Amino acid sequence: MTEYPTSQEGPQPAGASGGGTDEAGHGKAPIAAAEAVRTHAQVPAAEVPRPRGGPSGEASPASGHGPADADAGAARSRDGEAARNAGRHDAAAGGTGIAGTGTGEVSAARREGDRLRFVGAATRRIARGIDLDEIVLGLCRATVPTFSDAILVYLRDPLPVGDERPVGPVVLRLRRTDRLRPLDDLTDSGDGSGATGAAGELDFSQLPLVGPQGDLPAAELCEIRPGGALAEVLRGVRPVFGSAAGARGALPELLGADHPVPRGQRAILAPLRGRRRVIGAAVFLRTPDRDAFEQNDLLVAAQLATHTALGIDKAVLYGREAYIADELQRTMLPDSLPQPTGVRLASRYLPAAETARVGGDWYDAIPLPGSRVALVVGDVMGHSMTSAAIMGQLRTTAQTLAQLDLPPAEVLHHLDEQAQRLGSDRMATCLYAVYDPVSHRITIANAGHPPPVLLHLGGRAEVLRVPPGAPIGVGGVDFEAVELDAPAGATLLLYTDGLVESRLRDVWTGIEQLRERLATTAQLTGLDHSPPLEALCDDVLDMLGPGDRDDDIALLAARFEGIAPSDVAYWFLDPEETAPGRARRFARRALARWGLEELSDSLELLVSEVVTNAVRYAERPVTLRLLRTDVLRCEVGDDSPQLPRQRRARDTDEGGRGLFLVNRLARRWGATRLSSGKVVWFELALPGPGPQERR
Repeated sequence: MTEYPTSQEGPQPAGASGGGTDEAGHGKAPIAAAEAVRTHAQVPAAEVPRPRGGPSGEASPASGHGPADADAGAARSRDGEAARNAGRHDAAAGGTGIAGTGTGEVSAARREGDRLRFVGAATRRIARGIDLDEIVLGLCRATVPTFSDAILVYLRDPLPVGDERPVGPVVLRLRRTDRLRPLDDLTDSGDGSGATGAAGELDFSQLPLVGPQGDLPAAELCEIRPGGALAEVLRGVRPVFGSAAGARGALPELLGADHPVPRGQRAILAPLRGRRRVIGAAVFLRTPDRDAFEQNDLLVAAQLATHTALGIDKAVLYGREAYIADELQRTMLPDSLPQPTGVRLASRYLPAAETARVGGDWYDAIPLPGSRVALVVGDVMGHSMTSAAIMGQLRTTAQTLAQLDLPPAEVLHHLDEQAQRLGSDRMATCLYAVYDPVSHRITIANAGHPPPVLLHLGGRAEVLRVPPGAPIGVGGVDFEAVELDAPAGATLLLYTDGLVESRLRDVWTGIEQLRERLATTAQLTGLDHSPPLEALCDDVLDMLGPGDRDDDIALLAARFEGIAPSDVAYWFLDPEETAPGRARRFARRALARWGLEELSDSLELLVSEVVTNAVRYAERPVTLRLLRTDVLRCEVGDDSPQLPRQRRARDTDEGGRGLFLVNRLARRWGATRLSSGKVVWFELALPGPGPQERR
């Protein structure tokens, strides 16, 4: 007597797969099967051990990680491979799997018990999947060969999400097919005729292989015709035999006109209905050397279809939410970093894991007046959409405060106030630094963030001593700033705690490992030059081990190049009527020293216009600075907070044309409000090769 393949996890009690009824009415399948068991005979207790997963023995389709699934790998082997191997044994012995052997040795009660055990094992396997492909694969592997010899799964293309309603025709796409072995003949020819059966129907083995897996010669796309046979079967929700009146026209419409349709009860067409609508269909097929499907097999197919459809619904919703969260955080991070004068930047961002794809880590680089740049890295506590939303608000606040040119400690103070306005439990760590390429100095303020690491040109790496500070959102805490040297050729590394802290190491151990890694990398590239910035970021991330990805990682690297003192000219001008003339003379002398006499006319005209506007409103001395880098940059500062605006002057106006000239002649220009006034700047393109090439 051939034993039926069942799960080694034990059978499912009556109602194990859910006793309720969904929209499709599929939830009554195990109840009906259980009633059949009680009608025929009582299965001995010794043959029906209690499942390990609790009273129901079935994992929830939502998680697939309940107590019954503590060891997922072993469970897959028990539910899948054992059933598949047993199915091969049944096929070789002439058995029929779930439908029985066709002999009188096995009682009806035993067959119904096997059905219940199979449904429990199959639904647990389907429930383990957390994405679309895993769920569909679980259905295929659970049913072939135990329940059927082949399966075809069609899903709507595209799959609807939530309450979305289709606007075009409903199209089904072949998502996956599976079979145990080549199908010689599904048409029940009985004469071994090969390519064609007795009725002239083609067998599957002779048709060209199409479809995603190339398993079965079925149509890859099927557009459901309103009012057609397939639409009626899908509307009815319940599985039907291929020989049923409605299915005889539905199967050719789904599989294609050239696809052979097995005769008799050797095919089941099961609609896949989610919570709101039909999302696909599954076709179960049996070969002629196996008993045909029985009436109770429709209940089994209904249970499989229901669990699969609900799992697909959840997978689609989860995928949509993960996509929204991922895009939300991606749009809140900078698309690209600026490349200000005197510093080169590189960055990396890694989410924690697939189960926590969104978090509150961020980084930013903000150009400031005077060719300075603000470097920011922060980490909002938590991994959720809320954390990402708070991160976006704090990043926007930091950008606004940076444009006011506030000191780093003041920026953190205002961020702390903003976090308290967002909520009492909105906390974050942040490190804010301002680099000045002219003075080769950097000012750093810290709010509970891990300290930065500075890699010197000679290969020495040091952890900078900065005031630790309290996290943003605590309130009532003063933040301190420290000013340090930033030598040319050095590299500053800002990061979040996900890079240095995990379940396997504390934060200070990780910081020391990071310092050693930077020093080792610098020694490998040579002590006379700095390692490439992008390669350095990748090498830093390579230090992460398999258990080190517990948190998001944001990484910002800055290579200090600075601006040579010989490329800077700086003057103070009293707010007098003679200031524009003095500014023109100073600019002309600087250009002569730099060999840029070709720019004298343009520079003198623009300097005169901008200084004239500054003197008109200033009460304190006006500053004039020229910087020669890859462009010639001019900056004029005064103590008036009112920003100039370009306007179109009328023909009768005596003024109002200064900024118009600046806009026409300058390569770029702008105005920035400071805490002590404003700065108006413009840039002129150099006539020849840049200063780096000349030197």
